[in-house]
Amino acid sequence: GVGTSRPMMVMFTTELVVKKKQGGPWTMKDYMNGDLEMVETHRKAGKNDVGMVAWLMTLKTVEYPTGRQVVLVANDITHKAGSFGTREDVVFKMASEFARERRIPRLYIAANSGARIGLAESIKKVFKVAFKNPSNPESGVDFLYVNEDDYERLGVAQKLLIGEPANVNGECVFKITDIIGSEPDLGVENLKGSGLIAGETSSAYEDIFTLTIVLGRTVGIGAYLVRLGQRTIQKVSSSPIILTGYQALNKLMGVDVYSTNDQLGGPGIMYSNGISHLAENDHLSAVTSAVHWLSYVPSIRGGLLPITDIAGVDEIERPICFIPKAGVPYDPRFLLAGREDENGDWHGGLFDKGSFTETLAGWAKTVVVGRARLGGIPMGVIATENRTAEAINPADPADLRASEAVIQEAGCVWFPNSAYKTAQAINDFRTEDLPLIIFANWRGFSGGQRDMFDEVLKYGSLIVDAFVKFQQPVFVYIPPHAEIRGGAWVVLDASINESVMEMYASTEHSRGGVLEANGAATVKYRIKDILATMHRLDDKLKSLDAELDERVCEIERGEIKDQIREREQALLPVYEQIAVQFCELHDTPGRMKAVGVIERAVEWKNARTYFYWRLRRKLAEFDLRKKIQETAQVGRGMASLSPLEASKLIKTWFLETPGATESLWDDDKAVLSWMAQQQKELEMKIIHLTREHVVQEVFQVMTAGGDTAKVGTSGIVEGISKAMSAMSAEDVSQFRAMLKSSLQL
Repeated sequence: GVGTSRPMMVMFTTELVVKKKQGGPWTMKDYMNGDLEMVETHRKAGKNDVGMVAWLMTLKTVEYPTGRQVVLVANDITHKAGSFGTREDVVFKMASEFARERRIPRLYIAANSGARIGLAESIKKVFKVAFKNPSNPESGVDFLYVNEDDYERLGVAQKLLIGEPANVNGECVFKITDIIGSEPDLGVENLKGSGLIAGETSSAYEDIFTLTIVLGRTVGIGAYLVRLGQRTIQKVSSSPIILTGYQALNKLMGVDVYSTNDQLGGPGIMYSNGISHLAENDHLSAVTSAVHWLSYVPSIRGGLLPITDIAGVDEIERPICFIPKAGVPYDPRFLLAGREDENGDWHGGLFDKGSFTETLAGWAKTVVVGRARLGGIPMGVIATENRTAEAINPADPADLRASEAVIQEAGCVWFPNSAYKTAQAINDFRTEDLPLIIFANWRGFSGGQRDMFDEVLKYGSLIVDAFVKFQQPVFVYIPPHAEIRGGAWVVLDASINESVMEMYASTEHSRGGVLEANGAATVKYRIKDILATMHRLDDKLKSLDAELDERVCEIERGEIKDQIREREQALLPVYEQIAVQFCELHDTPGRMKAVGVIERAVEWKNARTYFYWRLRRKLAEFDLRKKIQETAQVGRGMASLSPLEASKLIKTWFLETPGATESLWDDDKAVLSWMAQQQKELEMKIIHLTREHVVQEVFQVMTAGGDTAKVGTSGIVEGISKAMSAMSAEDVSQFRAMLKSSLQL
């Protein structure tokens, strides 16, 4: 903050080491038996005997000057090439569990060679080969075997192999059917461990903030950990994310097709397909980006947002100076971050100056996503690209007929990739506990044959799935000269999750409807309707109609009809415009508000001020209603209030306050002021509500009838007895007095 001196030390680390509770060496079996623990210790570098290392780090940042904790897990690429054996998997799993238990962020630095592969060296030295034709080895192999002595030693005594009796040149031998080996981590057991940490990473993404920094090659399970952790920063050189190395693929195909691993999983592939969110030039830039990303995220999952002081950087209540113009394409980032003009003057956007950070910029460029701050409050943001973008599908060297394809993607339309990107971003913001604002300007989904085949319907549905799970405030805003049409509105409507979502529209020519005005006019205001309107409004046509009714002579009537047709043709272009304008007036913010599909119309110039106070009010309201919902968590008999029911209860409390009115409930500053002034009273209401739920729970248990009442009553009595044994003498005395008074004993 302002005036705060920089501390001498900004980072403190403690290594997290897996140890056996009884001491001694450990294996995966010990983990499965629950015999391992993770302990915090200090030791010199290089003392690890496992190719996975972990630390508990305390970072002193601008947002958390007293420090925030993160768990950092990293491959040790100097230990067996950074491969994943079962012990490495256990360290990774337990470090991740350590982070989840404390609900703190988990960072993973990836540099590995995938699951470990090994061979049984003791058997490799003694096995023999039975050729189909011993005098001609080129004829092929019949089987592998060991002699009787080796089988007694390796098979019977040490159980390192399994064999069956056979005969080779009259000698009794044992044909090898299975090699077990004495060495740890030879093969498939490593894949079991890989499955263990894959599942752990998937769970961690839902429970805590996860981020992977790829600083070296990451192979196989390493690549899957990257994707399962979702958020990824990839170094642009020598850090491919691959499933199989290029040499192995070349050998499989029998020709040298690929020359580097970067062709398979470098940033040119992974940044362009949305696996990597950010691509950085070097180690320092990658780590800096990771720390910057953390600056938007609460120190613990579900904690308070890291709000920064913007004094000297920007002003909260300032007008937005960048104003889009009708029919003029523009960079949607200007809406978010503002821009400098040719004179170097800054025209501010919605967010704080310099606070917007874009991610996934290399993928699905018709949608822009990132994080920014509004008055110091971190938010997720999604915006529509209104200009045409290019999607490049590279040519695969393995396919001689393949060629690079450049696909033009129109702005203001959701394609399969951009719909998936939108859903991915919403999920990322949800698991970062960030509120979200969407600048919506979509005419719909691309419904052509190719895009339908490419699953645009599936990915569009994922947007709805993501919204349903969201728990922080979501604002959907139609900016100036923008529109939401048809299926695009369906996946953005506030009724998807009305406990968190609100829709708004700019007062400046924003539109929303099933079809665009031109399409609606074509369907609903056809030529016959246009002609009827002409004859109703045009004086000359009305005069000709009257004259036609008066004439009896067919020749004269024919002449008048010709005049009418000429007049109709002359008026048709302008009346077609009138039809479009009439249809468009059904799509205005005024009608959206009147039919209740938007919260209100917000002038773009004042949107920063409005959404800042709205966000503050919503965050405070969500925090209070969460406490209300938690009051019911006293047993199985009480149903928790829904978020909407909790909000209605808060409104009831507000209206009970002297001087409060319905109109004041819509005043965000007034509600915030009320929450601050009534803080103690609200806390007492929460305590009283909790007490009511406890009373109701006990009442339901003791009056349930049958065995439930007997068991429940005895349980309550036993619980009281245990609690009294843990109380001080003074507390016991007070409790006895309370019981005596309440029960009239």
